Amino acid sequence: MRRTSFSPARQIRRTAATALAGALALTALAACGTSSNDTGGGDSKPGTGSSDPAAPLDPKTKVDLTIDCMPPAAKAAELKEWKQDVATFNKTYPNVKIIGRSTPGQCEEPPRFTAALKAKSQPDVFYSYFTDLQQVLDNNGAADISAYVTDKSVPALNSIDPAVMGVYKKDGKMYGLPTSNYQMGIMINRKLFQQAGLDPDKPPATWDEVRTDSRAIAKLGGGVYGYGEYSAENTGGWHFTAAMYSLGGDVVGSDGKAAFDNATGKQVLQQLHDMRWTDQSMSKTQLLKWGDLQKQITADKLGMFLAAPDDIAYMVQQLGAKYENFGMGPIPGGKATLTGGNGYMIKQGSSPDKIKAAIAWLDFKNLSPGKGQFAWARTKADQLPVGVPQPNFFTGSVKADDLKSRTDNATMPVANFAPYLGNPIPGKAEPPKAQEVYKVLDNAMSAVLTNKDADISKLLVTAQTQVDQVLANQ
Repeated sequence: MRRTSFSPARQIRRTAATALAGALALTALAACGTSSNDTGGGDSKPGTGSSDPAAPLDPKTKVDLTIDCMPPAAKAAELKEWKQDVATFNKTYPNVKIIGRSTPGQCEEPPRFTAALKAKSQPDVFYSYFTDLQQVLDNNGAADISAYVTDKSVPALNSIDPAVMGVYKKDGKMYGLPTSNYQMGIMINRKLFQQAGLDPDKPPATWDEVRTDSRAIAKLGGGVYGYGEYSAENTGGWHFTAAMYSLGGDVVGSDGKAAFDNATGKQVLQQLHDMRWTDQSMSKTQLLKWGDLQKQITADKLGMFLAAPDDIAYMVQQLGAKYENFGMGPIPGGKATLTGGNGYMIKQGSSPDKIKAAIAWLDFKNLSPGKGQFAWARTKADQLPVGVPQPNFFTGSVKADDLKSRTDNATMPVANFAPYLGNPIPGKAEPPKAQEVYKVLDNAMSAVLTNKDADISKLLVTAQTQVDQVLANQ
């Protein structure tokens, strides 16, 4: 699913596949020395800088840089940190003018993102999902930054998971830099697990255990259910894909065709059908989308659901929950887990110095341990969430140091994530044309959860045919 890790500074585009379509309506906010009248043109001034991509940005070079996803004024702590980071960055690059842009409510919605690409109106440095690369390339939207990204421009480069870096690569060329990532696991309500006589430090590791624990929690009664699932606004297809991966299956095979009309696909849908209708351990209210399950588990009416760790921060900050009520384990089945995330790309046609300035900013703000988004002591002091195990794309000693700082400054019980962190599952990227594929698969998910007599075999045949049609239109 199109989503990013939640933080107050970067609201997600999780449900945005069905967000209101329309022209891009980016609102330029005056902050950090920004100008609301800037059009994003602002290339480096003549006679400054160097066209050699391997050469570092000359601090004397004058560059105006428009950047997506500046925190809005309503998020005072996050905006304060943004301003602090701009000021610190400008100590090294005093002539790079950071022009922050933000959109009301969410950073960007997919229809608006697409409209911006087609109109060539995206900022110089624009936010994107891991699944956006092909769409951006189809619209000639991003610069090839391969020659500019080195261990000199991004010192931590060799400590970033190559699989994460590879998300923005196509045909050997690099078109963006990741800034956050996530892996699906299973979110649990620790309070309900304890009340049902289950061990909250041992979330279910198999789908059989999920079903067993779901029955136990549902027996508590009072409108409490054991397991929840999405089936609307493309989120059902997103979770169907995650469940397929967890069992070693796929949604789109290596041949580029749909690959879920098989025993694994039937297992995923049959389990949901049986929990909903035979066990009655799932709610009678269905056609749920992102946000619905979070509200249910926060209200102590739901025992567990598939999620990424950042959901906990969202539930605490937006829904008034308490950190200690929740925990996480790795995705049941454990063969692979759906991974996703977000990053930034640089607009096609940008000058060499503008590209260098953008990479310098992204390195400082998003890719440097101990700085920017990884300045955990500052984040704690600003009373923002610390302890969620994402972004989590560093490796080796850099990862260990970051985890220690994150733990030392935690504002939540990080031990509740121990099963998730201690049992890493191989990550697997979302399928091609993910949103269109998920939209088709929503139908199968909603059918088994709303119709006791749903024909699972027929649902899979129909969905596979429709997904093959979507894929054929690439």
